[in-house]
Amino acid sequence: MKQPLPQPEAPGAARILVVDDEPSMREMLRIVLRRDGYAVVAVASGKEAIERLQAEPFDLLLSDIRMPDTSGVEVLRAAKRIDANLVAFMMTAFASTESAVEAMRLGASDYFTKPFSMDELRLKVRQHLEARRLREENLLLKRALNSRYEFSNILGRSDPMQHVFATIRTVAGTSSTVLVTGESGTGKELVARAVHFNSLRCDRPFVAVNCGAVPEPLLESELFGHVRGAFTGAHAAKKGLLEAAGGGTIFLDEIGEMPPSMQVKLLRVLQDHRFRRLGGTDEVQADVRVIAASNQDLTRMVAEGRFREDLYYRLNVLSIPVPPLRDRREDIPLLAEHFLQQFASEMGKRVRTIAADAMRLLEAHTWRGNVRELQNAIERAVALEQTEAILPESLPDEVRGLAGPKGPAPRGAHGPAEGFPDLGEGFDLEARGEEFYRHYIALALARAGGVQVKAAELLGMSFRSLRYYVKKYDLR
Repeated sequence: MKQPLPQPEAPGAARILVVDDEPSMREMLRIVLRRDGYAVVAVASGKEAIERLQAEPFDLLLSDIRMPDTSGVEVLRAAKRIDANLVAFMMTAFASTESAVEAMRLGASDYFTKPFSMDELRLKVRQHLEARRLREENLLLKRALNSRYEFSNILGRSDPMQHVFATIRTVAGTSSTVLVTGESGTGKELVARAVHFNSLRCDRPFVAVNCGAVPEPLLESELFGHVRGAFTGAHAAKKGLLEAAGGGTIFLDEIGEMPPSMQVKLLRVLQDHRFRRLGGTDEVQADVRVIAASNQDLTRMVAEGRFREDLYYRLNVLSIPVPPLRDRREDIPLLAEHFLQQFASEMGKRVRTIAADAMRLLEAHTWRGNVRELQNAIERAVALEQTEAILPESLPDEVRGLAGPKGPAPRGAHGPAEGFPDLGEGFDLEARGEEFYRHYIALALARAGGVQVKAAELLGMSFRSLRYYVKKYDLR
């Protein structure tokens, strides 16, 4: 007989494991709890329960105490070893003070003597699962508050930033995917947070992951979670960030660094709104909004075959380009004063203002690192300044023009092009660019003794980008 296909779990549904060797009780609990909207797995033995707990993540355990093979107390002990925060209810028709005390000592949240009121059970399940959800959200919120932002709020009076604010307000009211683009240090994550916290999902989690910072083998597990035994060291099942963001928003920073194998899986999430945990077969529904960001030219990466075209169009339903700081110079005094107040307060310094000469230097600087570079410059100046006003002497050498800029000028910047060939009658820019890349990547590899990670650091590029060019130019 053909087996029915497994149904995907309801979006955001809490997962309950029911353990009872009595078929009628097991089936009744499964029906009642499913009717309340939970994803219920019902098993007949303690041994099977432990196997399911090791293989899949659950939010609540509801187990009988007395069973033929393995007692409910042993199931509870194993469950708490796997997930110390799991909510656990114990049931028994043979109440005893000893078993109740043992269950509570091991971390059971409540103890029910059969026959018990189903309404009371449903109420306590709802209360404890809501408390668990709030604890998880508070943990995510604490992580967000403890992270170091580019700036504490999106600041700007300039026309380009007013356009960004207007776009955020428009985009926030939709549920479509969003692609935030802009150079490093412009504040793309803050824009993503502003979209989330002005949307209908604002009371649900905002979860951020840097696709370039997570090693390629771990990225799938990080996003989708895994079942026990999915890979070496996977001793217990683990929820991924897509599930942690259930009902809310997941922010995929540096999406251009996502490996091709993961691009395919993300495309399926965007198309079908479901995924499988690493090593698992059950489908999980993904009720989450995706906001992606990149400081790379994704259209060029698509043309070069380094980024999937279909994924690009799925992500780029709505786009928010964030302008570089040099294109909104009128915001520099506002941002500088904001950072001055922030760091003076943090350091307990009596630095109250920025001298006119110092402000002129700040306004004239190119700011290749954008707002993040300005933030670092003001932090340094506040730390070094001995007077009540930031003087030019406290600013970094680059800002004062005493040190040459590092790296090529950013797009749109104007200045002397020393060291570059004259345009003359014209030349093949693409071929010249490839010569430049090949030359310096070969030099970096030689200096790093062939170690690609070190070569990537020397060139200020990601390891994945370096690996792509090494293969392209056959520099191995």
